[in-house]
Formats: sequence, structure tokens, C-alpha cells
Amino acid sequence: MIVSGHVSPGRALREKELCQELGISRTPLREAIRTLAREGLVKLSPNRSAVVAQVDVKAVENLYQAIGHIEALGARLACQRATDEQISQLSILHHEMLVFYHRRDLPSYIRHNGAIHRALLELSQNEVLIEVWEMLHPRVEQARTLANLYPDRWHAAVLEHEAMLKALAARDEAVLAALMQSHYANGLAKLISEREAGNGPAN
Repeated sequence: MIVSGHVSPGRALREKELCQELGISRTPLREAIRTLAREGLVKLSPNRSAVVAQVDVKAVENLYQAIGHIEALGARLACQRATDEQISQLSILHHEMLVFYHRRDLPSYIRHNGAIHRALLELSQNEVLIEVWEMLHPRVEQARTLANLYPDRWHAAVLEHEAMLKALAARDEAVLAALMQSHYANGLAKLISEREAGNGPAN
């Protein structure tokens, strides 16, 4: 709900309301909120309701620099280690994601997008990279949702994914690594420009 933008930054998480909406008791809800706090999606304060963390552009910049380098290295290794069949399976995921794009179904698109990025990391066969990626992914997904709320950025992101797939199929590790980093840099640039124009949802 946070990642998709259904629950917006700055909103207080009222336990009673969420328990009713999700159909759960307070104990698992509180554990979930603590987990989200560790992931950086929620802020906790003593004797107050947890609040959805604001998206700080500087924090997103730091996050994108880190995840961009992680995925760039994963991309290089994937070009070296992936089988043709595995690349074909990734291509299928890509085309399924395009269906959600054309339907303008952003939440489903974002979920599929994350699955593609993870699948690419899995092709690296480097468990440490995957572990670090998993830790950062929830915050990345939230920031990606905000950037893709702008139609021009969403369209550009789809074209970038097309280029990534072609580079992987060609096993051009230098090009694919560069594309992974620019993919995040372009999303960050959009958030910054919209924020400066007073149009962005990020703070």
C-alpha cells in the first residue's frame, strides 16, 4: 500500500483502521510496521502513531547510486553466466510487464518491474548481491512508483527496459551495466525536476 502510493508519505498509520482494513489483529500489524521501519518506509515515534516516511530526494539519490552500482555489477555477471533459456524467460517477464504498462496499471507494472530487476540479479548467481538488493528494494520500489506517476518518465522507463533486454541478449556487459545505472539516474532526475517545479509528490 505504501509502495503503490495508496498510503501517501506523511500519513499516520492508525492501528485500528488498518486492522479492520487488512483483517488482522494488532500483533502482526505491529510487527509489520516495525519491519517497514527497518526498511525505511515508516517512521516510529514514542507514544505516537507510526507515520509513512517522506521521500527525501537526497536519500533517494544515495539509494539510487547504491542500487545502480549493485545492479550494474549483477548485469555484468548475468551477461557472463546466464543461459539462453534464462534470457528468454526474462524476455517473457518483460513482455508481461508491457501489458500492464499499456493498461496503465501502475501497481501491477511496478510489481512486475521489481520481479524483472530481481530476476536479472539472480542471473548473476551472486547471493551477496541478491541479499543486499533485497534489503534496499522496498525503498527503491516506492521511489520508482513516484517517478513513474509522470507519464513521460513511465514511457522512458519502458524504453530503457527494452534497451536493457537487447543488451542482455547480446551479452554486452558494458552497455547493460551503463544502462542499469542511467536507468536510476534518469528516474532521480525526473523526481528532482518535478520537485523544483513544485509538481512532485516527493519532498
